[in-house]
Amino acid sequence: MDLSAWIERHAAFAPAKTALRFGDEAIGYGALAQHIARVAGALAALGVKPRDAVAYLGLNHPDALALLFACARLGAMFMPLNWRLAPAEHARMLADCPPRLLYVEGAFAAHAKAITAIPQSTRQLPLDRETWRVAAGTVPREGDESSPLLLCYTSGSTGAPKGVVLTQRALFYNAVNSSHMHDLTSADRVLTTLPLFHVGGLNIQTTPALHAGATVTLHPKFDPLAALEAIERERITLAVLVPAQLQAMMQTPRWQSADLSSLRMITTGSTIVPAAFVSKVNARGVPLIQVYGSTETCPIASYVRAADAERKAGSAGVPALHCEIRIAGDDGRELPAGRDGEILVRGPNVATGYWNAPELSAQTFAEGWYRSGDIGHFDAEGHLHVVARKKDMIISGGENIYPAELENILLEAPAVQEACVVGRQDERWGEAVVAAVVLKAGSRMSEAEVMALFQGRIARYKQPREVRFLAQLPRSALGKILKDEVRTAVAQAAAGPARRAHGL
Repeated sequence: MDLSAWIERHAAFAPAKTALRFGDEAIGYGALAQHIARVAGALAALGVKPRDAVAYLGLNHPDALALLFACARLGAMFMPLNWRLAPAEHARMLADCPPRLLYVEGAFAAHAKAITAIPQSTRQLPLDRETWRVAAGTVPREGDESSPLLLCYTSGSTGAPKGVVLTQRALFYNAVNSSHMHDLTSADRVLTTLPLFHVGGLNIQTTPALHAGATVTLHPKFDPLAALEAIERERITLAVLVPAQLQAMMQTPRWQSADLSSLRMITTGSTIVPAAFVSKVNARGVPLIQVYGSTETCPIASYVRAADAERKAGSAGVPALHCEIRIAGDDGRELPAGRDGEILVRGPNVATGYWNAPELSAQTFAEGWYRSGDIGHFDAEGHLHVVARKKDMIISGGENIYPAELENILLEAPAVQEACVVGRQDERWGEAVVAAVVLKAGSRMSEAEVMALFQGRIARYKQPREVRFLAQLPRSALGKILKDEVRTAVAQAAAGPARRAHGL
């Protein structure tokens, strides 16, 4: 059985039940099932076969979900592209896994034209429902639980993108984990504002809600006032909102007066969430629960349930219903409660590996365990506490940013001798990206000139918000840059004026 059967079964039980709300449009489960069949038929007619990739570039849209389930039926892979990336970044992903088809939403047509290296084997098509208004006919069912379904690209520690491969089985067990985390039922009304190109937006509540027969209100992208209005108007019961989104909502005049009584809980994650922040949201009368995971875990690996939202504030909860977590020391042995070590995850929700990267897959998914690189411990009650994130990674506004990608660009500049990119604590974004730069003797650059190095190369959200010019970078006896010392220097400098230009 493939995942498109979820929609077909709910269509048989309750065809008129609303599956998706999008703007003024309400799509019932019966209509959604028919649309998925038409899309699957169109993909098959265009030559899509099992294990082929179908890419999508655009904002959140019901057709993105239709493509996902149509790919499930055909045994193909859905490849959502982060619309915030630069064309050059998309070109690297398309070269790594050339999709059979690339669907582009109208607003991104010019962006797609700027992707100069689209593989010749890839056919680019506009996202146009008229092309799918054909009889579905007999559409082959080639997908099953072992079929790779979701190919999500995430930046690696070296700055190169890596494609995480998640099977239909992974999405199914992730949905079961979500149902337990949220007590999710067909009576729920879910608000999705996170982008569907992230497993957080796609899989924490959206696909689990469709598995449960619930209703999903889908916004093209996040807007704090629109989110509050939807919660009131649609009587939303569940929502996933990362801390940066919640901060934006709290800063609006509507936050204190908005009717949030329909919400059973809000789920948050993507970064280490302080207990004080959890309590601040709880004080508004809505339990804020934390989920821990990554793209490689689909993403639900552990979570706090609503009953423990205040008591275990700051905790990442206990391992998911169908998931195992262990804390390992440097020697690989399991550590007791209270001892910090690397967080390892195993379960049917975990990725099978990285696309076209067997060596990296073998290193990261060793003996069935996903090595997260995150550091944490279990407390005496078995609740996970994440104390440090993946080495060097910056999380700004819920987006993962790997310094190596930015450092590589900085070091291309003739005037730059050394560069180090770190995160600085930021009230609005969680972290702000800061570039620490050492210039070569006799060279001069302004902050604006450094910032210009990134224009058109990488997404705007990845680009530094500040530049700090240093005489030298702190290093260990072995010559390794001491990033903790750089972070400390950046944090101290934040209290004073930035050095906007430097030269010798």
